[in-house]
Amino acid sequence: QVQLVESGGGLVQAGDSLRLSCAASGRTYSNYAVGWFRQAPGKEREFVSAISWSGGSRYYADSVKGRFTISRDNAKNTVYLQMNSLKPEDTAVYYCAAASWTTQIEYEYDYWGQGTQVTVSS
Repeated sequence: QVQLVESGGGLVQAGDSLRLSCAASGRTYSNYAVGWFRQAPGKEREFVSAISWSGGSRYYADSVKGRFTISRDNAKNTVYLQMNSLKPEDTAVYYCAAASWTTQIEYEYDYWGQGTQVTVSS
C-alpha cells in the first residue's frame, strides 16, 4: 500500500503561482510513477502531468504545458507540481496518484490521495 497526501492548494489570483506537494508513505515510493489529475466542478477528472519513477520522463497536458512543472525528490518521498501563470480555468481539486508505470490513463493508477483545492480568481 502507498498512502498519498496532497498539500499546497489555496486561493490565488490569476497570474500567481502555487506549488503542490504529494507526500507518500508505505511501500517504496521511488518504485512508482506519479501523476497529477484535476477535477473542476461539473467536469470529469482530467490528466495534468506525470513523472516516471526516476524523474527522467515527464508528461504534461497541453493546457498546462509551459506553465506547470512536475518534479520529485525520492529521498523525501515527495512529488511536486509547480504551477505558474495560473488561470481561472485551472480552478479544480488536484489529486496525485501512483502507478506502476508512467501513464496518462486514470484507471492505470493504483493509489490516490484525497485531493487539494486550487482556486484561481480573475
